[in-house]
Amino acid sequence: MKRLVWFRRCFTVVEAIWWEKRLKKYRRDWKINLIEQDNPNWDDLYPNLF
Repeated sequence: MKRLVWFRRCFTVVEAIWWEKRLKKYRRDWKINLIEQDNPNWDDLYPNLF
């Protein structure tokens, strides 16, 4: 089962690529903390995008 648990809106492709590269540098525990700050229950955010 796949869920969208975190996302960041970007206004340009360049900005989106910059964020992707930045996130890849961090450890897993930092990424988990990032998710849990905004989505502590790890709810699927996809249905609310539109």
